[in-house]
Amino acid sequence: MIVTMIEKVYTFLWGDLIRIPLPGGSTLGISLLILLLIPTGIYFTIRTKLLPIRLFPDMVRALSEKKSDKNNLSAFQTLIVSTATRVGMGNLVGVVAAISAGGAGAVFWMWITALIGSSTAFIEATLAQLYKEKDPLYGGYRGGPAYYIHRYWEEKQGRKRKKVLLSVLFAISGLICWCGISQVISNSVTASFKNAFDIPPMYTTIVLVVIAAVIVLRKNATVKVLDLLVPVMAVLYFVITLFIIFTNLGSMPGVFKRIFEEAFGFRQAVAGGFGVVLMNGVKRGLFSNEAGSGSAPCAAAAAECDSPVKAGFVQALGVFVDTIVICSCTAMIMLLAPEDLVQGLSGMELLQTAMHYHMGQFGVIFIAATLFMFSFSTFLGILFYARGNVAYLFGDNWGSQTGYKVLALVMLFIGGIAAYTFVWDLGDVGIGLMTIFNIFMLYPLGEKALKELKIYEAEKKKK
Repeated sequence: MIVTMIEKVYTFLWGDLIRIPLPGGSTLGISLLILLLIPTGIYFTIRTKLLPIRLFPDMVRALSEKKSDKNNLSAFQTLIVSTATRVGMGNLVGVVAAISAGGAGAVFWMWITALIGSSTAFIEATLAQLYKEKDPLYGGYRGGPAYYIHRYWEEKQGRKRKKVLLSVLFAISGLICWCGISQVISNSVTASFKNAFDIPPMYTTIVLVVIAAVIVLRKNATVKVLDLLVPVMAVLYFVITLFIIFTNLGSMPGVFKRIFEEAFGFRQAVAGGFGVVLMNGVKRGLFSNEAGSGSAPCAAAAAECDSPVKAGFVQALGVFVDTIVICSCTAMIMLLAPEDLVQGLSGMELLQTAMHYHMGQFGVIFIAATLFMFSFSTFLGILFYARGNVAYLFGDNWGSQTGYKVLALVMLFIGGIAAYTFVWDLGDVGIGLMTIFNIFMLYPLGEKALKELKIYEAEKKKK
């Protein structure tokens, strides 16, 4: 009965809620989450006057914000934490899936989605900064949607509240989602190591869980590890991609031509062409950069900034790094391989075949190692997100904090041994519900973030 209910909720959130007829007899299926996220992104892009383009230099400068207390996180450190979860296996497996199903044109729609998603990320991160509070357990600050939704209802009702139902629902959805993701992470890692090195999943799983336990069960080791791991893995992946691009420089015009042609279904004249390209690109963009889901604000709240807007700038930049840079790297690796070589392939087999073409066996091993680092950083990042949500639900105590970490480690172990579709669906339901609870509150609360942006720009003009 519970499984059936989860499946129905999953279908409601992620299935085709409406279908729009297209020329040629095909249709364009649109899910509830796309109906929520795309208009929200467009709305805030207009309200912020094209912030991702207009204020891109400010987004980069915001990274230089310094912290005065060693217990607090700098703006750059919170970017590292949010990038750890954004730049996960979705940047490898997800982009491969999008291009496999929708062709090269899906990359263009990923870029467009990132552009409008940056504005949503700015709004929710700025709100997280505005409503952050001191963290008595870990030190520094904490916050996120559960906290700014709570404060909104307190201000609206003019009285203190112990708990707010919408905040409770968001926090529970987040914890469900992040537990589900733990299983998906280990399953993907063990599968890639089995393919690349023929290592039995049990061995990989045990090593993965032991390393994770040593890090996450210590008080503040998570951020320190991410500070080292994320820049290294992102730079390595970017450098390898640049090498592949430069060795195939003559093919680049053809790749971009293919992306733009297929973006509008010119090469998919058959039924369903344009709809498949558009939806796969949009879905990949939305759920890779996480803008609107309420995850990244949990990191943004921990930053020490002299203006809430700067935390918003940093997370808007995070969307750019995730989709425009890292996802595009994966796309270029695949699209620069001969079409006849990868035709008919999908998933990791497609990506590893493309890498084998570019760099031989080293490429296959590199992808397996990259997936391990991307996935492992995602696990550490989601447990950082969970801190504030666990505290909101159960109060400030080490028992509940440790209990959730142990649960996530158990899920990590189970996922490495076997994949249970039910838990994967549960994770998708979790992030879907998080998005719904968060998005609806961004409209009334967003005015506060927009007001802060006006104050920032007014002060900037005075200087």
